[in-house]
Parts: sequence; C-alpha cells; structure tokens
Amino acid sequence: MNFTLEEISVQASTAATELLAAANLRPGDIFVVGCSSSEIVGGRIGKASSLEAAQAVFDGICPLVEERGIYLAAQCCEHLNRALVIEADCAAKYGYDPVNVRPQPRAGGSFAATAWERFRHPVAVEQLRAHAGMDIGGTLIGMHLRPVAVPVRLGLDHIGQAILLCARTRPKFIGGSRAVYEEK
Repeated sequence: MNFTLEEISVQASTAATELLAAANLRPGDIFVVGCSSSEIVGGRIGKASSLEAAQAVFDGICPLVEERGIYLAAQCCEHLNRALVIEADCAAKYGYDPVNVRPQPRAGGSFAATAWERFRHPVAVEQLRAHAGMDIGGTLIGMHLRPVAVPVRLGLDHIGQAILLCARTRPKFIGGSRAVYEEK
C-alpha cells in the first residue's frame, strides 16, 4: 500500500466534506458510499480486500455525516447484490424492508462489514434512493441514487489508489420553458 491508513482516512474525510458542501444535504437525507478496499490498496476490485483500509475510510466519513444528522448507507459488493447496510431507524423512516444477511469482508465487502460492526442498530436492505454518494473504486453506486444524479467534481479524484466518483441528486425539472424553478 502506497498510502498510510491515516492518509486514507484524511482523503476520505476531505472528499466527503467537499461533497457534503456541494450536495447541500439536510438532516435525515441519505449519503451512500460504495468502497472497494481492494482498489484503495492497489488491487483489483474484489481481489485484495483490506479491512484496515475500509475502516480508515469509515473513520473519515462517518463522523461527518453523523454530526449533520445524515444517514450513511454502506453499499455491499456484488456477492450480496449490492445490498446496503443502514441504521434501523433509517430503514423505518424511509420504509425500506430489512433482509437477512450480514456482510463479511469477502462476502459483502470490508466497508459494509465495518459499517455493520460500527452502526448502533445495523440492518441490510436491498435498495434505497440516496441523496448523494461516493463511489470509491468503481463500485457502481448509481443504482442507489435518486433518479436525477448530477456528477460532482472534487479537488480529490482518488482515495488511496482507487478512483473516486461522486454525485448529488436533484428533483426533476418539469413543465417546459414557461416553468419557474427553485435554484436550491
């Protein structure tokens, strides 16, 4: 690994801070993170899982969303059909039905396994509609964003060795040329 765990945590925190500012999220919104710890440490997605790298990313992001009252959703890998780990109260608020699975580093991913261990009352759900998100290492979070996703370019484009792509969402514009839209 070319980056220390502290550097990975700082990169995740820096990126999340910038995305949270751009996305203008409100308390109760959902922030999804897909994280390939394999890609962070220079491996191929799904082939070099690093619990330590995933924990460093979690440590960089979770406090930021918690202090804003935003729900963190940790996307699992393809072995669990990209299910998500969220807090039980988030599932209840949005009407998401929990499923019976517990992610592990090699079946669900190290980031989702970390979230399961660190959340107060974790549950897994099959899908959700997040308000913004970070895709670390090509994990394909788009399926869990609200319908109109807007790419957000950050000052940072990698966490460790993994490419970083981010998005926020917005309501659909409807009504045509005579419609008036809210800018926020």
